[in-house]
Amino acid sequence: MSGNNRLSTVAATVFETLQQANAQVEDFFKIEQVGIVRSLANGVAWIDGLPDVELEELVRFPGDVLGMVFNLDERQTGVVLLGTSEAIEAGVEVHRTGRVADVPVGRALLGRVIDPTGKPLDAKGAIGATKRLPIEREAPRILDRAPVQQPIQTGIKAIDALIPIGRGQRQLILGDRQTGKTAIAIDAIINQQAAGVVCVYCAIGQRGAALAKLIADLTESGALANTVVVLAEGGDAPGLRYIAPYAATSIAEHFMEQGQDVLIVYDDLTNHANTYREISLLLRRPPGREAFPGDIFYIHSRLLERATRLNAETGGGSLTALPIIQTEAQNISAYIPTNLISITDGQIYLSPELFQKGILPAVDVGKSVSRVGGKAQLPAFHAIAGNLKLAYSQFEELEMFSRFGTRLDEKTRAVLAHGQRIRACLKQPQYHPLAVHEQLAVLIALTAGLFDKVPLEKITAAERAVIVVAATIPPVILERLLAGGVPDREDNDVILQLLEKCLTELEGNNGASIGDTTA
Repeated sequence: MSGNNRLSTVAATVFETLQQANAQVEDFFKIEQVGIVRSLANGVAWIDGLPDVELEELVRFPGDVLGMVFNLDERQTGVVLLGTSEAIEAGVEVHRTGRVADVPVGRALLGRVIDPTGKPLDAKGAIGATKRLPIEREAPRILDRAPVQQPIQTGIKAIDALIPIGRGQRQLILGDRQTGKTAIAIDAIINQQAAGVVCVYCAIGQRGAALAKLIADLTESGALANTVVVLAEGGDAPGLRYIAPYAATSIAEHFMEQGQDVLIVYDDLTNHANTYREISLLLRRPPGREAFPGDIFYIHSRLLERATRLNAETGGGSLTALPIIQTEAQNISAYIPTNLISITDGQIYLSPELFQKGILPAVDVGKSVSRVGGKAQLPAFHAIAGNLKLAYSQFEELEMFSRFGTRLDEKTRAVLAHGQRIRACLKQPQYHPLAVHEQLAVLIALTAGLFDKVPLEKITAAERAVIVVAATIPPVILERLLAGGVPDREDNDVILQLLEKCLTELEGNNGASIGDTTA
């Protein structure tokens, strides 16, 4: 062997020995990067050190509190805390974890109440999930998506008939404070039990008392068993409130990727936007319109873009999003509401004026629209209630002019009487969603003018009677309608005979004068 070859062999052996020794030293001493907290205020910490830390990486503070890297400056690193601890103060050490923020996923979460990091909040023990997903994930590709063609029934007549929602759609719910926004979302969740749709409810910055009542209502209705509740209360750290909707979406996406249909509610994104503004200002980011940072649109668009319907090749599941936004003084053209309106596929607007009049749910049909759901709506709904929105809009316009006290002709009075009964039939108590056949029976009676002969004060009783009779509609007709069929003349005659008989019996039992239309 030549001298050069012998030298190369010796050098290689020495290099390998040094590598092994270095690995042993690293294992023994556990070499890691450590940062030092320089300042801490309102859930945001500035850290010196950690030169190799990455954006959105988790770091660990004393007290086993995690933080997420949010800002990478030349000299310092901005971190938002995902919890609180008295042990965190200036001068303490911060350690890298080498992973991004993630959340447990799987069927073990159904019926559980957790925080955005996956910690249980319901005193039911540890979460049994073994799989975790990052909270920030890319939205499905366009080629992996399928058209929205199936409806998701909310059980609310005013929505299913006039503003339908499809599986995979993003439908915004907006309105002033205390107008029933959360009530609509919870009714939609309760109505998914029979349909087998998995639900995820994400609360952002809500009061603890309101959340406790909401969870109790879901438990009482039996809907909690099919629902994952992700909570970030108003008193929680801003970082938890910020990551809450992204964590909830990752939980929902796991079910979607398994081929299931999922409904997710964000309650509400106004608090989320305010939280992000708070964090951005504390991190000294440049403020823009209304002091929101320049990427406020992006944080919501990248969230809602994850809601879609997948094609058969990628599982065929769907994720339907119901984001909630709070307006001020009915101003739907404000900054955040217009951002969300432009991102979503339609909106349900709740009017405080209707709410004050006791018209619940307070859905303003004129300002509400569904840009996708009409294609997914059951054909029976479209055939029966296709002209209902127009008739209701004409009634509202005529009602406004009738307040001037002018004399009205017979035709106008008939339109007003019919419109009043449409409004009365669209009323619906909370936590009482209706099945599809019950809604169809009420709509058939309404569009056929059967309720026009009923005094307004007895509309509620007449509607209850119609709902009871809906269960006696021949199964052959119901199966055809639920399968996407349209009622033909014979079907209409059969259903109308049942409804007319029901209302006639109601008139006889009450001794009422059904012919009285001067309501």
